[in-house]
Amino acid sequence: MEVFSLRLQFSRRMKVEWGTIYFEYKDVISMDKITLIATAAMGLEGIVGQELRDLGYENVKVENSRAVFEARPSDIPRVNLWLRSADRVKLLVGKFNAYSFDELFENTKALPWEQFISEDGEFPVIGKSKKSKLYSVPDCQAIVKKAIVERMKQKYGIADRLEETGAFYRVEVDINKDEAWLTLDTSGSGLHKRGYRVGQGEAPLKETLAAALIQVTNWRGDAPFVDLFCGSGTIPIEAALIGQNIAPGFNREFASENWSFVSDRYWDAAFEEAEDKAQYDHPVNIQGMDIDPKMIEISKANAMEAGLGELILFKQMQARDFKPVEKGGYLVSNPPYGERIGDRKEVEKTYRQLGGTMKDFPTWSVYILTAHPQFEKVYGTEATKKRKLFNGFIETNYYQFFGRK
Repeated sequence: MEVFSLRLQFSRRMKVEWGTIYFEYKDVISMDKITLIATAAMGLEGIVGQELRDLGYENVKVENSRAVFEARPSDIPRVNLWLRSADRVKLLVGKFNAYSFDELFENTKALPWEQFISEDGEFPVIGKSKKSKLYSVPDCQAIVKKAIVERMKQKYGIADRLEETGAFYRVEVDINKDEAWLTLDTSGSGLHKRGYRVGQGEAPLKETLAAALIQVTNWRGDAPFVDLFCGSGTIPIEAALIGQNIAPGFNREFASENWSFVSDRYWDAAFEEAEDKAQYDHPVNIQGMDIDPKMIEISKANAMEAGLGELILFKQMQARDFKPVEKGGYLVSNPPYGERIGDRKEVEKTYRQLGGTMKDFPTWSVYILTAHPQFEKVYGTEATKKRKLFNGFIETNYYQFFGRK
């Protein structure tokens, strides 16, 4: 069993009210090292791992649907603010083998929960189990909850029930091949919830996936960028955030902002760093087009909410009418897939027209996400590279056609 060693320090804050001096004590946990897990949709874990390396983290281990790395408590705000393609950031409290409910209970109880969860903390337990002897998820959740409660009552000297009226800590027990990972979710709402989506269409692209599609390209804000099927504007908005190096989590809140061991000064420093690194004056050339005028209005509203309304040009236009006037641009789109039988022919017609158009502009790089099984054949060109990704539960391919330099 792995358990992380921590040092408990006390800070004292003095207040004066009507001549009466009293002290407010606040526990501050100082940890030399913690392990964080950036979870990701299948196929995006490698992109998340590279994001972490670009942020300066070493010894990043990329696994199925997650990137695991060593950090400090001060990194919790930083990675939550900056990760563009990750789903959540979780803190690993401990991991161990569990072949019986007794082992699950005792090993969970042995972990230092009181060093993370405050005395009045609210801590629901969620869980999942795969290929393990302990396959009943409700039972596993109940046992983990009971073990944490007993540990907390013992350490805090509480005889009665825990109040659970304070900060929110979501505990997850993840058992895979009899190995249990116990984590705390530092993010709260999923990281795809940037806070700018005030409207959306029928099948909106997740912000995290949109950011990943852009990061797979070499575009970093210095060339024309176009999305011909922009829907609610997610890809152009994420492109603007990347082009100006704006932290994607800058305008939202996180569960760990209320945790006592993640000091306010850590959050202040992380937000200050994000502000310092933003390049608000960096010019970008980003356009979003869609055939539906209602979606263009939604896109504009979302961009305004993100504070990027002046950076992105949205206009109603059919994809077949696109004619680039500049060289070396990037086209990144998530067009309709034609999954409904009645739509297939119209979608294939659009693909064919787009392929014909882009042949006349060989310096442009084209990136298309679609579930259409014969996309390359219909488009008329074999992709330079393709990558399997999941758009929600839909298996797709990301076709990459590199422009000529």
